[in-house]
Amino acid sequence: MYVGRDMTELSMMSKTDWKNSELAFFHHSLQQIAPYLNSEGQTIHREIIEEIENRGGMKRQEADYTHGTKITYD
Repeated sequence: MYVGRDMTELSMMSKTDWKNSELAFFHHSLQQIAPYLNSEGQTIHREIIEEIENRGGMKRQEADYTHGTKITYD
């Protein structure tokens, strides 16, 4: 379950000020409904993807006994 700032608050901020967990959560959410997004939603999703890429991506390279390779946004 996501615990963090909602899109209303985040939309008033630069994507560079978002936390990694916020980028990951909203990227996943928008990715699930991508076929139904209007042009504004597609623009927001593209900006989120660009910010994730600017930060070097979200993939973990290694897993250990405390966490897997998938980024969580809890």
